[in-house]
Amino acid sequence: MERLIRFTLSLLVFLISALAVNAQSQEEKWGEVKDQMKFMTSNGVPGMVLGVRKDGDSNYIAEGYSDLKSKEPMTIHHAQYLQSISKTFVGVAVLQLVEQGRIELDSSIDNYLPQRISEWIEGSEKMTVKMMLNHTSGLHEYNYLPEYITLLLQAEDYPFEPEDYLELIEGESPDFEPGSRYSYRNSNYVLLALLLDELIGDHAKYIRDNVFEPLSMFESYYRESQDYLAEANLPRSYWDRYGNGILEDATDIQKRNVKRMVGDDGIVLTAEDGLAFIEGLIELKLFSKQSLEMMCEWARYEDGYPAYGLGLDYTEFAGEEAWGHNGGGIGAGATLHYFPEKDAYVFLAMNLGTVTGGKIHEKLEPELEELYRLILEAVE
Repeated sequence: MERLIRFTLSLLVFLISALAVNAQSQEEKWGEVKDQMKFMTSNGVPGMVLGVRKDGDSNYIAEGYSDLKSKEPMTIHHAQYLQSISKTFVGVAVLQLVEQGRIELDSSIDNYLPQRISEWIEGSEKMTVKMMLNHTSGLHEYNYLPEYITLLLQAEDYPFEPEDYLELIEGESPDFEPGSRYSYRNSNYVLLALLLDELIGDHAKYIRDNVFEPLSMFESYYRESQDYLAEANLPRSYWDRYGNGILEDATDIQKRNVKRMVGDDGIVLTAEDGLAFIEGLIELKLFSKQSLEMMCEWARYEDGYPAYGLGLDYTEFAGEEAWGHNGGGIGAGATLHYFPEKDAYVFLAMNLGTVTGGKIHEKLEPELEELYRLILEAVE
């Protein structure tokens, strides 16, 4: 009996020690994530925020500065620009209306748009709602046009309205036969926003009422007013204009650009709210399992590799499959993804522009991959 007691006690000591080592190991792993973020914010990135959720537990890390001049630290309470991640919210809104019987995915967009807008889009009768959602419509891209870039950079007071973006591509022939292949187009989601406005009056209010509110996203903002970005606790924005490694404060142009965006951009939120959204989407708090499955029906590249669903992209980080979206702007960048093999959610944002390249971006690209590798190890 005495030997049995000693053996039992020894086993308990071993188990407790193993648990302590494991706990320490997890703490060390998150320490490595934090160290990697510190390295990145010491080598070109002004500030970063990370949010990770798995099994109901959340980890948040903020590093660097929200304001380089004043040295105000970046915090997890700062709102972040989602940029193109906003497209996923529009995709959710469309699929909710599909479930309500108000939209048919395989119907022509002409059935839902005002006639004057349909007439601007050559070949619109062949373009379906689904083609808009998965970027197979062939619609011309407004974002690369010299006229748009000129207005954005030089005409500070130009009052962009949603229809202005589509007027820029009025009469342009489709870049390819609608439905024949995949090619990412911001114009698709501007058109979807106008389609939603025609059906429900105000797509932004619909998203606030039917996505933000049900998920208790109290620090999320999208077109509540003309100056809605002033309500959010946003960091200052920076870009490497000339690709020479010298950062400029791009806050004014960043805000000016984002507040004019509809459908393809425009939402800002905190890391906590970002995780609430992607988790709510995957956990079917916003629509049915069938809608999520349709969202994950991937349009494919020419080589057959999955590209994009109905508002979700398919990608890999550190060799791990991920569903979600990236977003890049003049003075900010963000990613929001679900990793199905890990059953984990990751939000990462920085106040550095990601639509231009240069020395900083070349140096940090492998470091970002390393950061994701460490994050995914930490959620084992």
